[in-house]
Amino acid sequence: MKITCLRQTLVESVLNVQKAVSTKSCLTALEGILISTKENSISLCGYDLELGIMTEIPATIEQPGQIVINAKLFSEIIRKAPADTITISVDEKLIATITSAPAEFSLVGISHEDFPEIPTLSDAETLSLDCETLKGMIRQTLFATSETDVKPINTGTLFEVSETELKLISVDGFRLALRKEVLAGGKELRFVVPGKTLNEVLKILPDAEGAKIQISVGKKHIIFYIESYFVISRLLEGEFLDYTAAIPPSHATEAVVNVKSMIESIDRVSLVVTDRLKSPVRCSFADNFARVFCITTVGKASDELPISMQGDALEIGFNNRYLIDALKNTECDEVKVLLNGPLSPIKIVPKEGDAFVFLVLPVRLKAVDE
Repeated sequence: MKITCLRQTLVESVLNVQKAVSTKSCLTALEGILISTKENSISLCGYDLELGIMTEIPATIEQPGQIVINAKLFSEIIRKAPADTITISVDEKLIATITSAPAEFSLVGISHEDFPEIPTLSDAETLSLDCETLKGMIRQTLFATSETDVKPINTGTLFEVSETELKLISVDGFRLALRKEVLAGGKELRFVVPGKTLNEVLKILPDAEGAKIQISVGKKHIIFYIESYFVISRLLEGEFLDYTAAIPPSHATEAVVNVKSMIESIDRVSLVVTDRLKSPVRCSFADNFARVFCITTVGKASDELPISMQGDALEIGFNNRYLIDALKNTECDEVKVLLNGPLSPIKIVPKEGDAFVFLVLPVRLKAVDE
């Protein structure tokens, strides 16, 4: 095998593909990138048995072949290579020589036969979406996926497709994020994509206006076709939360708040909250003001901001980080905060329309916190 390609193109592709490479595995090939020659290009593939990322880049092919090279070392070599082009040649003993004149490296490669086979999809359903739309939907729900695998299904995002609508829903036991968009010609589908996969898809999705993405969904795997990239992932199995039952159908208090002001106010009050002293932040809604305050053994802090409210006055406690995350991901100037008592979830919706619903569970307040 002998190929030559542009260094910058190779670097960008390897950095993306490397996200699917296993960092520690008993199978050495999983720690590498599979390089395979095509007619006038090479394909690069990383796969950790759960997530796979593949792409093709233009190259001059002098001798066809396949080789697996350790991803971490390969990435460092090509990133620091001095010339604009990279030449990779592999001999019969699987010694890969990487040349970028005047620098030259020789690495022990791994046979392509040791690299696991990428799954294929049978009876797959296909969706076509606008990249910009999907990017926004993922960004506004990914933050609410669980970071622990106590309940593995919660580490992913539920995709719920109907004939007219696409919904993305994430939950982690303390909060919920729902985002929906109109979808023409959809089919009834319901599947859960790992948060890790969506995080990598989010990085690869282009910003170009009008760009499209194709999604193929099988029984156990999903494939995202993003321009020159091909991202395959296993789907999560299990019973996802009945999110419709979790969303309060009514409210006793409605407050229209300025998102930036609310975030800044909570952030200021949170200065007395530490990782060791995780006291809830309190918020009192009354008389067209939101009064935010917190008391810990470090000290106390309070702040207030004007709001426009209707309904009952109340006081509610919450985790400061969870509420800030929800407010940041509204991507709006103003939102409605809907409340139904101190023990009902804080519900955040757009000031106009119903494109998203964010829930944050309250924290039960104690009299000693006064």
